[in-house]
Amino acid sequence: MTPNAATFPPDARLTLLGRLGLNRPDLRAWAMYDWAVSSFQTTIQVAVFQIFFVSVAAATLPENQRLQAWANANVIASVIVAVISPVLGAISDVAAAKKRMLAVFMLLGAAACAAMFFIDTGEWVLASWLYVLATIGATASVVFYEALLPHLCRTDEMDRVSSAGYALGYVGGGVLLALNAAWILAPQAFGLPHGENLTPAQKTLPVRLAFLSVSVWWLLFSIPLFRHVREPARTLEPDETLGRSLLITPFRRMGETVRELRSYKQAFLMLLAFLIYNDGIQTIIRMATGYATELRIPAGHLTIAILIVQFVGIPFAFLFGMLAGRIGTKTAIFLGLAAYTGISIVGYFMQSSRDFFFLAFLVGMVQGGTQALSRSLFATLIPAHKSGEYFGFFSVFEKFSSVFGPLLFSITIAATGKSRLAVLGVIGFFIVGAAILSRVDVAEGRRMARDAERNLVRPDVSPLSG
Repeated sequence: MTPNAATFPPDARLTLLGRLGLNRPDLRAWAMYDWAVSSFQTTIQVAVFQIFFVSVAAATLPENQRLQAWANANVIASVIVAVISPVLGAISDVAAAKKRMLAVFMLLGAAACAAMFFIDTGEWVLASWLYVLATIGATASVVFYEALLPHLCRTDEMDRVSSAGYALGYVGGGVLLALNAAWILAPQAFGLPHGENLTPAQKTLPVRLAFLSVSVWWLLFSIPLFRHVREPARTLEPDETLGRSLLITPFRRMGETVRELRSYKQAFLMLLAFLIYNDGIQTIIRMATGYATELRIPAGHLTIAILIVQFVGIPFAFLFGMLAGRIGTKTAIFLGLAAYTGISIVGYFMQSSRDFFFLAFLVGMVQGGTQALSRSLFATLIPAHKSGEYFGFFSVFEKFSSVFGPLLFSITIAATGKSRLAVLGVIGFFIVGAAILSRVDVAEGRRMARDAERNLVRPDVSPLSG
């Protein structure tokens, strides 16, 4: 069940850490997984690997097909995760195995990142499939990570705790990316090969070491979650027994969840709105550096811009969490979507590195806060005992919202040879998503979720919990 006020007393929020959503060891440990997995999101998904893919792995492809190949890899990964997430989420609820399943997919993703070290020039097929595996590992692990949130804190704490996770993610991803950039731009300072007459493998060594560092970073900073966050106990529906097969119950529950979404109208509307506006957000995240590379912006400037996003995002993620407490979560999300509309317009007219730096600052202001509040708002609209299942569906909508934007880029490039028009088209995602979000009745959705939690059977001991 969702923790109540007696479990976490309100006076804990009066401290600075309380206002930031980090006042307890388990909350800090939970947020540290954002720190860990953000290394993949910054170095692999957004910055170094994306540039490496376009300029090295796909170097043997015609120039106008390189970004298209990157977009296709993102589409494949997103579809696979969208298909498997609801089943995995249902299994994690029934088996009380969120942490174990998180560990499995974390190891898959970290192993794929480590294997990227061996990619050579022209091996874009290998690079694509390793990226797909790493993306599956990262995004599936985040399903279980996010499903822990409703079990950790009260409803009125979720905005701050979720925002704190994103803020620490910016710190972790930004610090590692800064280290990666340091040895890529100044390899001599780290004893790495530099100068002229280098072999192709020597030239790419600093970049390939960055991929290896993601694997180590991801594994190392995941440890606090496994040590300090408890696995939520298995909660039975009134008609279930502990003896029911774990192979049958997850699929039955998943079917029930699909049907229940029609009853939890506010959660469903939130998912639909998120599906659309997050498509615009994810498109900007995943395609920005490839788009800038197409405009001949130097790779070093791309890295600087991404670091701007990371470190501007730290205070603004915390501020969004606090702002939601004053003006409401929905209103704060609306502000973020309005800013993203402006960002898309700036992106369409972008010509220089200075334009890209300004764009990066704007993105840093709203990216983490908008996504964090979307996560926390959804968490308050669902029954906590089915958080794995519902966040599995949240991941489905999130992954499909990573399909249409890159697909728009792919189609636009195929039709025109350039991607500039696709940047302007992203605005439609924000407008339509905001229109649907305006119809979400948050108070009614939260009431229905809490009512559902009052009719549960909780066993004293779960045979698979840990």
